[in-house]
Amino acid sequence: PPQVGIIRTLKIGIYFALWFALSTGYNLQNKVRLNLLPLPWCQSAFSLFVGTAFVMPLWLTGLRKAPILSKDAIMTLLPIAFCHSIGHIGAVVSAGAGAVSFTQIVKAAEPVFTCFLSALILGSRVAPLTVLSLVPIVFGVALASVTELSFTWVAFGGAMLSNLAFAIRNICSRASMDKPKGENMTPENLFGVLTVMSFLFALPLALIMEGPKALAVTAGAIATSGPGPILKASVATGLYFYTYNEVAMLALNNVHPVTHAVANTIKRVVILVACVVMFKTPMTPLCTAGSGIAIAGGYLYSLAKGREKAAAKAAADKK
Repeated sequence: PPQVGIIRTLKIGIYFALWFALSTGYNLQNKVRLNLLPLPWCQSAFSLFVGTAFVMPLWLTGLRKAPILSKDAIMTLLPIAFCHSIGHIGAVVSAGAGAVSFTQIVKAAEPVFTCFLSALILGSRVAPLTVLSLVPIVFGVALASVTELSFTWVAFGGAMLSNLAFAIRNICSRASMDKPKGENMTPENLFGVLTVMSFLFALPLALIMEGPKALAVTAGAIATSGPGPILKASVATGLYFYTYNEVAMLALNNVHPVTHAVANTIKRVVILVACVVMFKTPMTPLCTAGSGIAIAGGYLYSLAKGREKAAAKAAADKK
């Protein structure tokens, strides 16, 4: 019936609106909390802790069916969770060391990593059109990086590490599609489990990297800003991060992967503009042009990848 189609479209529209709003909120709030308490490794772990504290009561009270994981399922998810943890930390370290808009520009290069690592690790054949779409991404990111006024190697390196980790996470996810994932593993529960596991990886890393100076930095930050604003910003960032990722998973579950990828490109533009306006980030004309080229390349990559998948499916159906 037509009503079902309208309701489904409306539901997807709400998912996308929430995804964009929560994702933008996360990126803005993340920078605010890093300005208040500049401990990116600890803050990354704290975000994952907030996500864990959010989802655990849902499982324990039965509001959401709790996932049931076997040892095999845990072993399948551990490398994915580790990469998720490193990807998150890299992005937060990058945002703490430079402009949030710059992190977003470099993050636009994630498809380049996914493409080459898929060919290298999975032996996937990449269509020429898909390879061609990577050229504007590489050129745009390079142009924006060279002309970025707040460029730092830590910001660039953190975003690149995030790209690498998320690309490996995506490949691990793809490689483990036929492996056991456990019972009640809905998209929301899968992200919940990955969050809990990622927190267990992020906490020791944070203690190793920032443990010795964490108390002194926190004491200085509390003396300057007071404990209230720091705690409020840190908890809000964690909630934004968890909810935007969960909504993104729900959106992905309801639309074609290409639609999701195109939406991801638009989302990056929204975040970029919001960060430039909110933090009054100065951008040179060449940096703006580079950002536009990189994001347009991401859009072309999404379309090329979609054509590649459609062609592969058509070939499989013919057999």
